[in-house]
Amino acid sequence: QVQLVESGGGLVQAGGSLRLSCAASGRTFSRAPMGWFRQAPGKEREFVAAISYESNYVYTDSVKGRFTISRDNTKNTVYLQMNNLKPEDTAVYYCATKSGSSSTSYDYWGQGTQVTVSS
Repeated sequence: QVQLVESGGGLVQAGGSLRLSCAASGRTFSRAPMGWFRQAPGKEREFVAAISYESNYVYTDSVKGRFTISRDNTKNTVYLQMNNLKPEDTAVYYCATKSGSSSTSYDYWGQGTQVTVSS
C-alpha cells in the first residue's frame, strides 16, 4: 500500500507562482526517485521533472529555469516550485515514485492536483 497525495494546485495568473507538494506514505521505498508529470486536456501525460534520493534532478526543456524540484527525505515529500507560470502549464499535475531506485517505470501515482494558469 503506497499513497501519494498532491497539494498546492489552484488558479493563478500568468507570471504567477505555485508550489506543489506530494507526501508519500505507506510501503514506499524512501530512496526511490520521485517525479512530477502533467496531463492537459486532450493530451498525453508528459514528464515534467524528477529527483533522486541524492537530489540529482532532471527537467523537461519547457520548464527549465522556471520550475524547481526538491525533496525532503525526512518527510518523504517532494516539491515542485513553479515560477513564471504560463497558460501552457495548465494541466493536472501528478507525482509519482518508483518501487526501487532501478525500476524502469513509475509504479505509484497520486490523484493529481489541478493547475490552471489564466492569461
